Amino acid sequence: MTFDLTGRVAIVTGGNGGIGLGIARGLGQAGASVAIVGRDAGKSEAAVTELREAGADAAAFIADLLDQSAVVAMVRAVAERFGGVDILVASAGMNTRMRPEEYTMELWDAIVDTNLGSVFTCCQAVYPMMRQRGGGKIITIGSMTSIFGFGVGAAYGASKGAVVQLTKSLAVAWAADNIQVNCIEPGFIDTVLTQQARRDVAGLEQRVVERTPAGRWGTPADVAGAAVFFAGSASDFVTGTALPVDGGYSSFMA
Repeated sequence: MTFDLTGRVAIVTGGNGGIGLGIARGLGQAGASVAIVGRDAGKSEAAVTELREAGADAAAFIADLLDQSAVVAMVRAVAERFGGVDILVASAGMNTRMRPEEYTMELWDAIVDTNLGSVFTCCQAVYPMMRQRGGGKIITIGSMTSIFGFGVGAAYGASKGAVVQLTKSLAVAWAADNIQVNCIEPGFIDTVLTQQARRDVAGLEQRVVERTPAGRWGTPADVAGAAVFFAGSASDFVTGTALPVDGGYSSFMA
């Protein structure tokens, strides 16, 4: 029963594709009702259809995650649809690969605001409801760039490093409210975006496999397992952690 999410309600931002959709699948399979929050209504509805066909109760919602009032309204709408909110997975994010000297401040701000600001806005919005319900689970999404430098992604790396520190701060602040806050740091995961990166960057596929002790790229389902752990009662005494899900990539020394 420690991994049973029956009766729980989860919000998954960025849940209509990639790692977010993989997590949404995992939460739905574990019994949670899932609210998919994304900007692309068509993709979100397709994700909801998939989850429903797999037996989960799911619905799609649209909100500007940088607009505090819009996020509060979205959380309220999810609660009205499902009866409350117990789990938040803050998975929405963006990245642009370029060298540090090439950034405009507008692009820097857009990446940092999306990857860090929207996480804080969503966490802040679900807090009152989780506190009222006697507790909750918040899962943030970091990155290997939370650990390593990334020469063509300074804004992404800075924002993902900050997500880990935000996770720790919220975990400490909200522990007394029985809200556990943890971060997943995915390694190289096979998604549409990384498939494009492998086409763009010669040799990337093989370099990752050679560096990863598990000998393969990860899948969204690999990340989902960690999310189900953090979302359920199995992790009730785990908070403020950052868990690499990377096949050993971050532990490997050549």
